[in-house]
Amino acid sequence: MKKSLIILGICGLTALTACQNQGHNVAREGNGIYERSGNTLNVNTQRSEIYNRHNGVTNNNGDFGYVRHQRSPIMGENVSYNKYATLDREQLADLISGYCTDLPNVDDVSTLVTDEEVLVIYDTNSNNRNLTADQVKRTAMSVVPRSYHVYVSDNTALRKYVENFANSNSNNGNLQTSLNKVINEMLKSPQGKKIGNGENENGEKMGERKNKIDNRNMK
Repeated sequence: MKKSLIILGICGLTALTACQNQGHNVAREGNGIYERSGNTLNVNTQRSEIYNRHNGVTNNNGDFGYVRHQRSPIMGENVSYNKYATLDREQLADLISGYCTDLPNVDDVSTLVTDEEVLVIYDTNSNNRNLTADQVKRTAMSVVPRSYHVYVSDNTALRKYVENFANSNSNNGNLQTSLNKVINEMLKSPQGKKIGNGENENGEKMGERKNKIDNRNMK
């Protein structure tokens, strides 16, 4: 009788351990359980990181992408880190160039993404340059954060000047004057329609471009 009870007890413990392991695996697989990464709650824990900057497109297996952010529960704690500082600008430029080549009458697209601007040079045989410029511009705006300003040009002679900034970064303040000169040349090309009330064709608010240039020249 005692042997039977002992055997039953061992079997019960084994089954309980198996259930716990299974529950642990379910939690690890993210089935309804969130894993915290900094102040981000990420459902799919099988990803090695939320945004992989080295492997190009991270979501290449058909999975949906879902990330949840929460404010800090501690009053006054500053967790509003610069979310845009970690953007892979080269990947954004690649997306914009790729999407723009899908537009009618647009090919050979070069895109530069800085910390606050997007410059797009494209070749086109369109009979409506302003319409094409508007399509290219809005395509670029759909990829980057709304705070960005987008400048476009179908003057392919400017491509080499844009390419000169390819290996630059936002910490080099000496390049800002040259960058502004290129933008001024791009503005001689059609820029499409105004974005909305109080914003010009490039998404700048009234007087914003002048103030931005003045601030940069003071650095």
